[in-house]
Amino acid sequence: MAHVHGSENSVSVSPWNYSRPLWALLLGCCLLAACAGTSEIVRAESFADDPEVQTFVERMVSQHGFAKDEMLKLFSGVKLRSDVLKAIARPAERKPWHAYRPIFVTEARIRQGVEFWREHASSLQEAERRYGVPASVVVAIIGVETRYGRHAGRYRVIDSLTTLAFRYPKRASFFRKELEELFLLAREEGFDLRDLKGSYAGAMGWPQFIASSYRRYAVDFDDDGVRDLRANPTDAIGSVANYLKQHGWRHGEPLFVRAEVEGNGYPEAVARGIKPSMNLDELALLGARPKKAMPGSTQASLLEFQGKDGPEQWIAFHNFYVVTRYNHSALYAMAVAQLAAMVRDRYQEANVQ
Repeated sequence: MAHVHGSENSVSVSPWNYSRPLWALLLGCCLLAACAGTSEIVRAESFADDPEVQTFVERMVSQHGFAKDEMLKLFSGVKLRSDVLKAIARPAERKPWHAYRPIFVTEARIRQGVEFWREHASSLQEAERRYGVPASVVVAIIGVETRYGRHAGRYRVIDSLTTLAFRYPKRASFFRKELEELFLLAREEGFDLRDLKGSYAGAMGWPQFIASSYRRYAVDFDDDGVRDLRANPTDAIGSVANYLKQHGWRHGEPLFVRAEVEGNGYPEAVARGIKPSMNLDELALLGARPKKAMPGSTQASLLEFQGKDGPEQWIAFHNFYVVTRYNHSALYAMAVAQLAAMVRDRYQEANVQ
């Protein structure tokens, strides 16, 4: 986000034919308007006074035994984040594929993925042995989510989730549930909600787990007694692999393959959506075939993306669909799949040399 910087001392001569007092007043008004337009935090009335928040607190007290006074004190310090509302209104997944792909599938992210793999090779190997998820896929998800821990989020999670739970009606029920999960998570793990940082949507740590996923799928992969996804890449590796396994990952099965299409029937296959519902023989009858040999009985779907040079068609399999359980976007899953393949090839090449 662009910020406005400046001071009265940065201007020495007025370009207008106004007296200095009037000019200064106009400049001050402009600066105030600019600052208001770029403000990230809105200091409105206290969330603790909001009737819906008070109802939420009462339920947390009655159902989970939280202390009412402590919760209201916490909410009195929560900030309404206007930038969170702006960010959720324009997610990257709304971009076409040719604009989305360059965000995540980059030379830097491939190189950093190889470095991450080398540094954590033993943990990645153990995760693959235990959960059946390839190291390349785990690496790619952490790379897409946080650039291998470099960008895990700058928003206080309590601010983000409260803003979305009580000021974003479109998905208020979802975010109120996540806010409930956040309080439970903090109590279980000993987190201080005043310090917990994450994404604008409340996702946390190297793998960007929302609170409910953290509670259900995070694992203490190094057996130190703590499930730490914020500062422990070993736990992050195991947790990503566990998440995918729990959502149906099948060891040894492919994610995707480029398709070649002909005729007018293949759009029917595209229209069936991302969940695999046809085998390759059925796809072939509609005019879509894989560019390399694949098992014919494998269930698949046909996806079409807007590439830089026109439409691209891809055949996606069960494990590709599992990746969309991490983020319900075909664009996201394709970015993960392509980054995983490129990191794997680069890693293998480096080890051969």
